[in-house]
Amino acid sequence: MFGIILAGGSGSRLWPLSRELYPKQLLNFDSDISLLQATFERLKSFMPPENIISITNVKHTANVKRQLEKINDNICVLSEPLSKNTAPAIALATKFIMEKEEDPVILVVPSDHLIHNNKKFHETVKKGERLAQKGYIVTFGIEPTYPETGYGYINIINSPLLDGFKVKEFVEKPDLKTAKKYLNAKTYFWNGGIFMFKASTMIEEIKKLTPEIFEIMKECDFSKSDNIEYNLFNKMPNISIDYAIMEKSDKIALVKLESDWNDLGSWQSIYDISKKDENNNVIIGHVLDEGSKNSLIYASSKLVATIGLDDIVLVETEDAVLACKKDMTQDVKKIFETLKKQNDNTHLVHKTVYRPWGFYTITSQGKGFLTKVIHVNPGQKLSVQSHNHRSEHWVVLFGTAKVILEGEEHILSPGHSIDIPLKAIHSLQNPYEEDLEIVEVQMGELLIEDDIVRYEDMYGRPTTQIKK
Repeated sequence: MFGIILAGGSGSRLWPLSRELYPKQLLNFDSDISLLQATFERLKSFMPPENIISITNVKHTANVKRQLEKINDNICVLSEPLSKNTAPAIALATKFIMEKEEDPVILVVPSDHLIHNNKKFHETVKKGERLAQKGYIVTFGIEPTYPETGYGYINIINSPLLDGFKVKEFVEKPDLKTAKKYLNAKTYFWNGGIFMFKASTMIEEIKKLTPEIFEIMKECDFSKSDNIEYNLFNKMPNISIDYAIMEKSDKIALVKLESDWNDLGSWQSIYDISKKDENNNVIIGHVLDEGSKNSLIYASSKLVATIGLDDIVLVETEDAVLACKKDMTQDVKKIFETLKKQNDNTHLVHKTVYRPWGFYTITSQGKGFLTKVIHVNPGQKLSVQSHNHRSEHWVVLFGTAKVILEGEEHILSPGHSIDIPLKAIHSLQNPYEEDLEIVEVQMGELLIEDDIVRYEDMYGRPTTQIKK
């Protein structure tokens, strides 16, 4: 068996904790590992780790690799050059797998679901595998426990098919009245976005139902590189696997998911899974509360004081605060989308941004300047790079910095500093055993992360040749 982990989502309903460049699958909510890492561990419990393919957007690739490499040496991550929804991702990952093995059964899972009972999950997968071997595309449905309006539903034909049921129809997210009707009918399941199929079955259905994806897929060659070519991927339609295949195919079967499941799709769902205090509150972080009840209060970086809240969600991060009624948390996505339209970076990144070599935190920003604290882990180094629009000044706070500036080596101890002129080729390195932290002051008219020209990089990011 092979596994595909879909790791490219944005987690917009969990803003401000989840951001476009650091979405919810990279966060940990009720354990020491992230949702992505937990997903990988779940699959690894019943398939070889080298058979697990994670596919993500290029903007998440470094963080996905960094997290997975912490828990397993042998990982494979495919990078989509841009977002095109789940159908192109599943199609190309399936082709990639078929170049390794002729016609295996493939399990597709999102990277951001919370599942604790891995034994029951595996038992359900084994039931789905029997149907997949018979030529069905299997979806794993979650039996609804209340009239949820935030999920799509799957309606079954109520007659057994091996360990599952034939699917009658997929339906969109309903209003409350319709959701209650679905709950009472006992033939509707929540669509959890977990699928299983033989590779040949999926390829045949793609060829028949979405020939435009099939033709582009044929041109992709993974024999020389794991990279997905931008020019090919850009031609792909932006379509989900539900719309492209699941709603059109006559080969769909459903198996009831027997494990626990939560897609953590809103702050309400975070509240539901979390431990409550005597007033039915979920309180996380440095919070001082008087008389609140039935609320979620999350403090990330500051003291948050609350008095007399009831059925409220309050989330504080370094640069944003969310406050809303608990039954309106699905509308957080509207705030996220508004920030995106306004080109407000609060939807995009946190003040603290993680990189393969460590992390940085933006401490202040104004016209013509930006200040960061940069933390470089032992044995790591930033790429050899230059900037077209900014100069930089570095001051070492602790640790020892090895700086390569225009080919010359400089060793800096705490309190020492160095200037990086505009367009100078340079690299910050920490080849030592202790952490390195520096203050970086950027100066220039355009202070953006895209103003990096890389010439060498130990993490496999795209590079440019140095002009002689």
